[in-house]
Amino acid sequence: MPGKHIEILRTDELGTDDVKLWREIRAGSGAPANPFLDPVFTAAVGRVRPGVRVAVLREDAVPVGYFPYEKGPLGRGRAVGLGVSDSQGAVLRPGIRIDPGRLLRECGLSSWEFDSLEEGQHTFVPHAVEELASPVVDLDDGYDRYARRLRATAPSLVRQLRAKERKLARRAGEVRFVLDAQDPAALRELMRWKSAQYRRTGRRDRFAQEWITQLIGLLGQSGEPECRGTLSVLYAGDRPVAAHFGLRSATVLSWWFPAYDRAWGKFSPGLLMQLRMLEAAAADGVRTVDLGTGPARYKESLKTRDLRVYEGAVLRPVPGAATYLLAREPARVARRFVRNRPRLAAAAARTLAEAGQLRTRMRPSDGERPPG
Repeated sequence: MPGKHIEILRTDELGTDDVKLWREIRAGSGAPANPFLDPVFTAAVGRVRPGVRVAVLREDAVPVGYFPYEKGPLGRGRAVGLGVSDSQGAVLRPGIRIDPGRLLRECGLSSWEFDSLEEGQHTFVPHAVEELASPVVDLDDGYDRYARRLRATAPSLVRQLRAKERKLARRAGEVRFVLDAQDPAALRELMRWKSAQYRRTGRRDRFAQEWITQLIGLLGQSGEPECRGTLSVLYAGDRPVAAHFGLRSATVLSWWFPAYDRAWGKFSPGLLMQLRMLEAAAADGVRTVDLGTGPARYKESLKTRDLRVYEGAVLRPVPGAATYLLAREPARVARRFVRNRPRLAAAAARTLAEAGQLRTRMRPSDGERPPG
């Protein structure tokens, strides 16, 4: 990067001018206003993960790009919020090109791992090992037009959900939805439901990781229009039956942590909430709902198109990179092998679920209430 200077900052060293320039550069690139690539998200992760840094690229002392990352032992780097972030990469002025090897060297990194690199990140895409689909719902033309499309493409789904909502209302009371609920009790319920789901399906409980629960708390308190946590709740009577904690900007809402009370599962409260949320989000200015990667039938039914995201790592020819390869690459290769073979993926999912159910039976009840 001849003529360019790189300065490494902690997140608490970013000033208001940096935040303003970061957002201006992002807007000028034409990329979606995804909240995961906003400086507020990086700063929030930096408060709960002390290894987070930002490389500021300057030309003639003027910032032309920002590269957020987290540095671990032996220089192993990772995208900020790896594992829970749905959009990753550098924020660069149009036309700026960077050499990834020099960038990593300046950051003191032997490797930099990503699992949701956004499309258009030309510096890093050549280092991807897998391309993934991230379904989205486009609401540019408003919810009514989207709903007409959904009724045409999935008429039975819409009819069934309407019938289930009526039955739920008869059983439990008026069904109502709040897009931005200030309800700490509902958030606790959501986290309890989600933890139970992780255990039940044999997956690691993300809410057992303290930094994730702290991050949600910080983002839930954010008043920034370009990056704030939003708790959405579907109530039946006076009780929450489904909830979602997402991250949003003015125009993009990322589908992040959804869950529902299994005691009311036969009424499909999760899907009922999602349709209500799409309608309310569109009315509140959201133009894109990013459903994130990961297979799910409901995503295929609701999406209007797919974004492309990438998984992989940039490696430097230094000893620290070998530790990344030894620690991460075998598991990545195995996941990729399974994911690309649907029958094997289904069998693996069943095995995980069986293991999760066994662990659940050996632990105290999830505390799910029966309907009534």
